[in-house]
This record gives sequence, C-alpha cells and structure tokens, in this order.
Amino acid sequence: MNEHHLRYNLAVAYQALAKLGLDDLTYTHLSARRPGEDAYYIYPFGLLFEEVTPDNLIKVSLDGQILDGYEFQYNKTGYVIHGSMYRNRPDINAIFHLHTPEIVAVSAMKEGLCPISQWALHFYNKVAYHDYNSLALSATEHEANLVRDLGDKYVMLLKHHGSITAGRTIHEAFFYTHHLQKACETQCLAMQSGAALHQIPHEICEKTVGDLLSFETDLGSRDWQAIQRWVGIRQLDETV
Repeated sequence: MNEHHLRYNLAVAYQALAKLGLDDLTYTHLSARRPGEDAYYIYPFGLLFEEVTPDNLIKVSLDGQILDGYEFQYNKTGYVIHGSMYRNRPDINAIFHLHTPEIVAVSAMKEGLCPISQWALHFYNKVAYHDYNSLALSATEHEANLVRDLGDKYVMLLKHHGSITAGRTIHEAFFYTHHLQKACETQCLAMQSGAALHQIPHEICEKTVGDLLSFETDLGSRDWQAIQRWVGIRQLDETV
C-alpha cells in the first residue's frame, strides 16, 4: 500500500469509528505505520474522529517528532503507545486505541473477556492484559510494560482503561476492533441479566477461533470494502 492509499484508509477508519459511535471526543487515537520508514501516521490532537481526512493526518517518527503535517498539539500518550509498539513489533502496521464503555467495563472484570459469544471466540486465548497505571505519559516507564504485556498478540485489554487492537493491515485492526466491541457489549448484557450462562466446551472454543481467523485469507478485507463505500470519503488522489 502506497502513502496515498495508507492515508486514505486510515482516514476511513477514523470516520467509520465515529459513525459507529466508538470514539471518545479527542481522547483516543488510531495510527498506521509508514511503509519503509521509522514513522507512522496519526491524527492531529484536538480533532474529532469525524473531522479526520487523508490530508490532515500527521506523520510522526517513532521517537515522537512531527515530521509532516499540521502543527497541532501532539498527544503524548499516542507516541508512547504507538511508537513503542512499532519499534518492537515489526509485524504490526496499524494500531487502534479505544475506550468504549463496554470495553472498559469488561477490562475491569476479574475474569476479563469470556468466551460466551461467537464474537468473543475470535479472541479465545488471544487476548493480552495490561494493568492500569494512570496515563501513558512516560516512554521509559510504560514502553517495556506495554510491549511485554502485548507479547505476540494483536489484542490487549488495558484494565480500567480500554483496548489496543493491532493488525498487519488497517483492515485487520478494524476487524479485531469490531468483534471486540461486539463481544464486550454481549458480555455486559449477559452479565446484566443475572441469568446463568451456558459454557462453551474448550475444544469447541479452540476449533472455532481457528475457523474464524482463517475464514478469509486477508482478514477483514471483505468488510473493509463495504466500510469504504459506507464512509464515502474521497481518496487523496483517485489516479494513484
């Protein structure tokens, strides 16, 4: 994916999450690694997700320096989270950080995400957890712990805070984000009911997660084509 398409797809992700109501004013952030460089794109701190377009994204180095884009105040937690993970996980090319009420609620539960829905089975034995430690403002304090706790996974619940969903592509990160949100919504509804819950056998969970994650060769690409049509923003350069 070239630079123009990368910026376009990241802007689509911002606007789609806004349309789905999964943003949180200006307090969360999505990024995508710049191909062939130690840099990534992220939105300028202070914009709403619905305001993000391909041409107002900023390019930031992995050590937090603005390389190109608007001179908005830069969200320091964005650098700590995104920069540290890109430095240590070369397989990751997109990172979404959200804190929806449902994801925060599940992150605060002692048992974490439970395999009680097909949405949740996308993440069976594939979710990392990170203990709450205020805002991620210190690179030296948080980087080692964030990277250590994520390990080789692509999804992490930040306890009492929110989530990180990463991917090899923007559409894979979006795929995980959608299913994690639905899984957390379902878990909150099920627990709110107070009813006894049926348990899915371990062997079925193991089979299902394999089936769900191998259902398509490029995870999330089919949904992503539909999302692009739904959001309908213009590409930066239609001829690219």
